[in-house]
Amino acid sequence: MTETTAQTVVPFEDVKASAGTDLGYTEWREVTQEMINTFADATDDQQWIHVDPERAKDGPFGAPIAHGFLTLSLIIPFWSELFDVTGVKTKVNYGLDKVRFTNPVKVGSRIRMKGSIADVQEVKGNGLHLVTDAVIEIEGEERPAVVATFLSRFYA
Repeated sequence: MTETTAQTVVPFEDVKASAGTDLGYTEWREVTQEMINTFADATDDQQWIHVDPERAKDGPFGAPIAHGFLTLSLIIPFWSELFDVTGVKTKVNYGLDKVRFTNPVKVGSRIRMKGSIADVQEVKGNGLHLVTDAVIEIEGEERPAVVATFLSRFYA
């Protein structure tokens, strides 16, 4: 598989030129039962398919799976691993335009994100709005876990 990529760091005044940039891949990150349980506690989603390893062995996936929103939430640390902007006062996770959970992540799986900046637009308040295509892959699987359009803003 493709090697990981070093973080791209861009001065604020050069961010607009980043549109169309393929940022490469993050490091692999293992999804553990502890992560899943902590997420279940934080979100009050204690469904057995996530938090009961014994019962999940006989479930549809043969093992516990991560919550889709747990996997999605890892876009934030993955994004920070791939891209940063210098010369800014504020960095904002602005939201998501589209999200699809295309493959469950079994406990013990390793995942990583591939990112590419699709668009950069100026916004009020001396800001830039970035649209990033994000794909969270599962090691050894053909289909990714998550395909999303992630939105962020940087203000100088």
